[in-house]
Amino acid sequence: MRSTEAKNRTSKSDITSLRLITAVKTPYLPDGRFDLEAYDYLINMQIEGGAEGAIVGGTTGEGHLMSWDEHIMLIGHTVNCFGTRIKVIGNTGSNSTGEAVHATEQGFAVGMHAALHINPYYGKTSTEGMVAHFKAVLPMGPTIIYNVPSRTGQDILPPVIEALSGHPNMVGVKECVGHERVKCYTDKGISVWSGNDDECHDSRWKYGATGVVSVTSNLVPGLVRSLMYEGENATLREKLLPLIKWLFCEPNPIPVDTALAQLGVARPVLRLPYKALPLEKRVEFVRIVEAIGREHFIGKREARVLDDEDFISICR
Repeated sequence: MRSTEAKNRTSKSDITSLRLITAVKTPYLPDGRFDLEAYDYLINMQIEGGAEGAIVGGTTGEGHLMSWDEHIMLIGHTVNCFGTRIKVIGNTGSNSTGEAVHATEQGFAVGMHAALHINPYYGKTSTEGMVAHFKAVLPMGPTIIYNVPSRTGQDILPPVIEALSGHPNMVGVKECVGHERVKCYTDKGISVWSGNDDECHDSRWKYGATGVVSVTSNLVPGLVRSLMYEGENATLREKLLPLIKWLFCEPNPIPVDTALAQLGVARPVLRLPYKALPLEKRVEFVRIVEAIGREHFIGKREARVLDDEDFISICR
C-alpha cells in the first residue's frame, strides 16, 4: 500500500471540533538537544488547562530551526506520550513540495493526527502552483492550511482555499489576515482558526471562527480556553491584551521563549538567531504576571527577572 493511500484513523470532524490549539514551544538543553522533560511538562500543562490540540514544530516551536530528523522525532514523541489525550498536529510544511510530501509521509507514519501546511515562501509560486503544492500533500491525511503573509511574503487568497475545500482531507485554515477573511470562509462553511491572539475573541464570537491556534495559551491555557468556550467576554479579552501585546513586541517566539524561562518551566536556552528580550521587557513581564494573577500561569515558581548572563545562546 502506498503511503499516500494509507488510511488515517483521525477524521476531519475530530479536528474541526477543536477550539483551542496551542502552538507549543520547544525547550532546549544547554548542549542544544531538546529538553524532553520540560517539553512533556509543557504538554501536560496544556492538557490540564484545556487545550485540545498541539502544533508541534510550528513557528512557535521553532520547526524552521530543526533538522527533519529532530522534527519527526518530536512529533512521534508527542504522539507516543500524549496522543490519546490531545490531538497532535505536525507542522510538516515546506517551500519545497517534495520536502513537504516526504515530511508529511513521515509525520503520519509516526501517528500525527493532522498536518499543518504553509504555502511556499521565499521561492514564491503562482496561484496554480500553490493549489498544486497543497494537492500534493492533501491525500495523506487531515490538513490545516496556514496563511501568514507577514512571514511567507505571499497571501493565500480565497480562490486557492475554495479550490481545495472539496477535498476530504481539507480540514480548514489557520488564518492571520484578519476578521474579514475569517468571515469570508465561515460564510462558505470553511473551518477557520484565528492565527492572531489579539483578534481571536472577536473572530470566534463575531465572525464565526472555529477557534484559535494560540501562542498565549503556552502561558495561560485555562484563560484562553475560557475565551474560546464561554461566550463573549470583553472583560477577559481586555485582561489578556497586555500579555498578548507583550508576546508580540518582538517576532514570535522570542517573547514566549523569554517568558517560559522567567516562569521557571523552561531553561533560559535559545537557539540562534533568537535572543532573549531586553531587561526592561523582562521586568514588564513580571508586572503583567502580577496583574493577571500568577495562579493563571503555568509553572509553580514565582515569575522572576532574569539577568542577561542567565541566558544561553546555542546554534545547534
